[in-house]
Amino acid sequence: MIVVTNRIKVKKGMAAALAPRFTRPSGLDTMDGFIRVEVLLTQNIEEHDEMNVNMYWEDMKSFQAWRESDDFKASHSRPASSEAGESPMLGSEILTYEVASVKERA
Repeated sequence: MIVVTNRIKVKKGMAAALAPRFTRPSGLDTMDGFIRVEVLLTQNIEEHDEMNVNMYWEDMKSFQAWRESDDFKASHSRPASSEAGESPMLGSEILTYEVASVKERA
């Protein structure tokens, strides 16, 4: 299993409103190898908000298939400039992890 984290910096006060966009129903729900997505809001940052969007996948091949899918492209497309307004995004970074060990409540 792998975890792909999109660490996203957004304008102060925007993260809580943006977080549900990452967990609403979408084509992601039916992608082979998709396990789950969770959004974590980083605490105690004064300059901006930060979200960590963690996507759990069975393997890297499944994640790459998502990245190349039409659903991914549609979900990451920007609206036309007349509709866009000012973006709350300040930057992002993709981090990839292999899950080495897990313990869950019995």
